[in-house]
Amino acid sequence: VCENMVVYLRSSWVSGWLPSWCPTSPTRLKNAEDRILQPIQMHFTRGHVPISNGNYIWTLGFNETKDLGDPDDSKIPLVLLHGFGGGVGLWVKNLTALAQSKRPVYALDLLGFGRSSRTTARSYSQEAEEQFIQSLEEWRKAVGVELMILLGHDLGGYVSVAYALTYPHRVKHLVLVEPWGFPERPDAQGSDCQVPMWIKALGTALNPFNPLALLRMAGPLGPLLLQGLRSDFKQKYSSLFQDDTVPDYIYHLNVQTPSGETAFKSMTIPYGWPRRPMMQRVGRINPMIPISIICGSRSCIDGQSGQAIREMRPNSRTDIIIIGGAGHYVFADQSEDFNQAVLEICGDVKDGEEAAECRKIKRTE
Repeated sequence: VCENMVVYLRSSWVSGWLPSWCPTSPTRLKNAEDRILQPIQMHFTRGHVPISNGNYIWTLGFNETKDLGDPDDSKIPLVLLHGFGGGVGLWVKNLTALAQSKRPVYALDLLGFGRSSRTTARSYSQEAEEQFIQSLEEWRKAVGVELMILLGHDLGGYVSVAYALTYPHRVKHLVLVEPWGFPERPDAQGSDCQVPMWIKALGTALNPFNPLALLRMAGPLGPLLLQGLRSDFKQKYSSLFQDDTVPDYIYHLNVQTPSGETAFKSMTIPYGWPRRPMMQRVGRINPMIPISIICGSRSCIDGQSGQAIREMRPNSRTDIIIIGGAGHYVFADQSEDFNQAVLEICGDVKDGEEAAECRKIKRTE
């Protein structure tokens, strides 16, 4: 207990000191988000959606206007959940295209990420997972969404499945984009053969810290470090920005006080494998919920998960969509192909009858 208390106090002290060492602030994050969202020409709303305990979820909303005489009003909303270290701004190449179908579209900063509340993260894997699930459910109630097409990238895909397992009657279709956390960590012997010794040593040294602690420790050199390590992000969005808008946004997203990052760390084991692999549970998803899995052909993420999920759901619809020329950030690498794939998925959704049925469910709760 004493040792844990010392670690906690050290972690709290470091967390409190690092933001002042880093050239960032919530205002700088807001300004960076303003710049990255500037290419969006259509109307949308931005704001904090309050949830429990004084927390809030930062939300972008498109096509929210309710018109009882408009047939588009019955369309089930598409809800986008970003991956680890991401935020709403990284969907800038997708939001306009996805919203032009007149379907309501929401993009959220997950709890503990972006401009959402940096709440105290839970220390145990299951508790951290439940914290993400309940914050999403509280957001749904606050916004008044009854049924969702839930699309999650990376960590967002993991959260989407966890939510669908808990609240299956709120999910019409699951879209998993390069999802994290599905396969189990390989056995120790096989893993040792595949992981270089220097990576294992570095992982052991950094294990007490959050995944992005190094970026904070770099202080004023952090922006340069990020641009050096992830120069590819600038290229992914080069059709929209010729300057440092994207790396600047990513930097300010990830050097604020750690919260969602801390929760993610509690959900992992070395080296980035899930503590509670979703592949052990995905077969329990309601068979009536279709799943679409979107992967990039050049991704380094395990490409076998989609086929394994399909085999676990022999009587359910499970589609696997491969986007050529795309890596893990498929929505940025090949945005037009990604947008078209998502629009086709949404076009297959039968909106009116299901929405009415969900309203019946709501009245009985």
